[in-house]
Amino acid sequence: MCNACQIKVDNLDNATEAFAGELLETLNRSAVGQGISLGHRTGLFDVMSEMNRWATSDEIADTAQCNERYVREWLGIMVTGGIVAYDKSTKTYLLPEHHAALLTRAAVSNNFARTFQFFPVMAEVETDIVECFKKGGGVPYEKFTRFHEVMAEDSDGNVVAALFDTILPLVPGLIEKLERGIDVLDIGCGLGHALTAMAERFPNSRFVGRDMCDTPIESAKQEVARRGLTNIRFEVADVAKPAQPESFDLITAFDVIHDQRDPATVLSQVRRALRSGGTFLMQDLQASSELHENIDHPLGSFLYTVSTMHCMTVSLAQGGAGLGTVWGEQLAVKMLGEAGFENVTVRRLEHDIQNNWYVSQLSE
Repeated sequence: MCNACQIKVDNLDNATEAFAGELLETLNRSAVGQGISLGHRTGLFDVMSEMNRWATSDEIADTAQCNERYVREWLGIMVTGGIVAYDKSTKTYLLPEHHAALLTRAAVSNNFARTFQFFPVMAEVETDIVECFKKGGGVPYEKFTRFHEVMAEDSDGNVVAALFDTILPLVPGLIEKLERGIDVLDIGCGLGHALTAMAERFPNSRFVGRDMCDTPIESAKQEVARRGLTNIRFEVADVAKPAQPESFDLITAFDVIHDQRDPATVLSQVRRALRSGGTFLMQDLQASSELHENIDHPLGSFLYTVSTMHCMTVSLAQGGAGLGTVWGEQLAVKMLGEAGFENVTVRRLEHDIQNNWYVSQLSE
């Protein structure tokens, strides 16, 4: 038992006692978060939702093709955490439907469970991050073994699922242009799920995805080959290097600018690569550039944690600016203006508390 759990709060003053209670709650909820990530990765939430009945740990384990002893212990996390219901008389378990609605892959855009995967991804570099606190510098992308996989899954829910119905329509007439045929570039494309979805939907347009990391680009190439798409290609490239002038009609950046070594130069190269009348569509986190304005943000602590443990540090690892996840709307608009984008509109989607959508259209 850890020492923190043995504190006798009776002798503490009221404020400290209250804070001790908050810390104990945080400790427990953090543990539940780890269990949620496990439930997602093992498919246990999906299995329990599909079973849709009270079941023993043996039945759940057999259906999920998992080891029963591990499943039973995991169920202990979920029951004590209030995620799964338990009938002590029959020793059976049930995932309530209203919980399944937010924890299963069937939920698509509402699946919270996939987001909890970021914590183990970040935890694997904690020792490296501690060294950075002492010596400076950063932790490079290659240290994060599952980052691209988790990020792609997150993108499937908050970008790909909403791409055609709500995101692309933020730019008037864009869908019609894509149907007729235009040139599109996605920078920091990762596994390229969003770009591949567009290439499949708009066969008359031509698509290019660029990312600095080899592994996701190779996976993206394999996927488009499997689908037989001929209007899309993926390239390993530094998007801060000089771009071919006026090469694209649409450039997208889905949650990537703040990670860049030199985000100001990247934005300038985006402006250079756009044709007259072209559009830059940038997704980034919905937050203020001022800390005090983020205190009541529903995702504030999460965003600053992701920044400390990933976004800021991967930029610093390249000797970069280290803007961080919470560079904020004010700075984003300022930097877009400095890059030559005169007309910047910040849009938000009603269902999305996480993202801002920056639409920058050039004059004809």
